Amino acid sequence: PLPLTRSFSSDEVIRKRLLIDGDGAGDDRRINLLGKSFIKWRNSGSQEEGYSQYQRMLSTLSQCEFSMGKTLLVYDMNLREMENYEKIYKDIENSISAAHEKISECKKQILQAKRIRKNRQEYDALAKVIQHHPDRHETLKQLEALGKELQHLSHIKENVEDKLELRRKQFHVLLSTIHELQQTLENDEKLSEAEESQETQMETETKQ
Repeated sequence: PLPLTRSFSSDEVIRKRLLIDGDGAGDDRRINLLGKSFIKWRNSGSQEEGYSQYQRMLSTLSQCEFSMGKTLLVYDMNLREMENYEKIYKDIENSISAAHEKISECKKQILQAKRIRKNRQEYDALAKVIQHHPDRHETLKQLEALGKELQHLSHIKENVEDKLELRRKQFHVLLSTIHELQQTLENDEKLSEAEESQETQMETETKQ
């Protein structure tokens, strides 16, 4: 915060107060009147006139003393007011500084509250996502069921592979048997042709 300063000095304040009250102009008038009274008293021709001028000078001096006393009281009052104003200014400065600190602290609290609110919103969104998924106990049950099913499928696979291996061996035996049978048939066919050729030759020789 900017420091608060007085716009006028104490002398300027007193001078303005005197001008506003008219006491400054009155003092000048009384001093002039006192000077004239002194000249008249000095130049007085008779004792009565001199005594009259003397009484006037005393009255004027009394008025001047009263005015001076009043001015001093006003001056002291202004000094006390200025001291009071300075104290008020310092209190205002302290209040402004405390207000700025309070505002800064409130801004920090607002930012923290925003972060907390954002985190809560994220936690709520995550909680909603978690609610759509099964709990740990249910997940373990599902995993156990899937493990059993996988084990069952593994046994089925082994059985199928064993059957395929058996069928493969049987098919190999069948192919070997067919090959042997085919070879036997070919041999029988060749033997039959040889026998027929021999019989034909024997018939030819008999006719000759």
